[in-house]
Amino acid sequence: MLKQAHAISEELIEWRRDFHMHPEVGFEVQRTAGIVADELEKAGYRVRRDVGKTGVVGEIGEGGKVVAIRADMDALPIFELNETEYVSQNEGKMHACGHDSHTSMALGAAKILADQKFAGRVRFIFQPCEETADEEGKSGAMRMYEEGATDGADYVIAQHVTPNTPLGVIEINDGPCTGGVDSWKATLYGKGGHGAHPETALDPFVFLAHVIIGLNAIPSRRLSPFEPAVISIGAVNGGAAENVIPDKIEMAGTIRFTSLETQRQIREEVTKVFEIVKTLGGAYELSFLFGGLPLVNDKIVSDVIAEVGRDLLGADGVIPMQKTLGAEDFPELLKDAPGAMYMLGTKIEGRPVYELHHPKFDLEERALPIGAAILAETALRLLRL
Repeated sequence: MLKQAHAISEELIEWRRDFHMHPEVGFEVQRTAGIVADELEKAGYRVRRDVGKTGVVGEIGEGGKVVAIRADMDALPIFELNETEYVSQNEGKMHACGHDSHTSMALGAAKILADQKFAGRVRFIFQPCEETADEEGKSGAMRMYEEGATDGADYVIAQHVTPNTPLGVIEINDGPCTGGVDSWKATLYGKGGHGAHPETALDPFVFLAHVIIGLNAIPSRRLSPFEPAVISIGAVNGGAAENVIPDKIEMAGTIRFTSLETQRQIREEVTKVFEIVKTLGGAYELSFLFGGLPLVNDKIVSDVIAEVGRDLLGADGVIPMQKTLGAEDFPELLKDAPGAMYMLGTKIEGRPVYELHHPKFDLEERALPIGAAILAETALRLLRL
């Protein structure tokens, strides 16, 4: 399988560089989706276009089990600072998270599988808008799930590149791997007044001080130390002059968790903290917006991916995943079927490492056939379970 993937390396690189040069953000991935759909049809796949607004679903094979492979297509609103021949041609947009490579590797896997004989079906899900959400707060995975992208699937797999793991190595394990996410917004209401006469006002900055302390105490004092969780304040806005006490302060932040029970408890505890404002004589408004589920890799699927990794890359080619409370919307596609995501190393010793979402992020293209081979071989082995 790895040999077959290396045989199409030039095509993988050509796809990846083309997508990199023409990045599209959010659901506006019409050009990318059009190329993907055309390539799938050319390879003999049954293709559905405009799934979840601008996603593509391609399937091949008949009857039996269904293994779905997901790849995200969208870029980020970032000005690229690289000076390569394939630098972004769309100013202010950049594939800084490797989705150009995800799309290319999935296309490569699709091309390889089109020439294989197997019992069952393989379905490719090319997803828009992983990085953000639409006006209703729904990401690409949510939209594609709603429109049946995973209907009837027995397993769903995905991969993500990582610049921190060496080329030729993948990260995989079962259980919680990434965080679920909520956003929250709040307004603290007091009574404005002159800074020289605080006794005539209700200072919302005093409320804010108590709220900050309370929020930061939740993970360490209200949650189990064995439950990973984060509550962060990302924005505070209030006041306009040094001698004026404002009548309100607006704030916003993020919550990360690895279980829905912890999510529920955090929301309850955050609400209790804001009740402090009432005790101090003020009022508040608080709202939560669900952002995504935590990724919990299925053990059976993870074991198959690890086995494929060892067979293709050697015993040292598989290591445990570096867990993070960063969010991914891939878990939305695991609501009805077990699945797993693994991380694909792209790091080369001696080269500077730029993290995902950095304006100088780039990746080692020798990783492309590795990712394509692992996706294809994993799909075949899952079909045989």
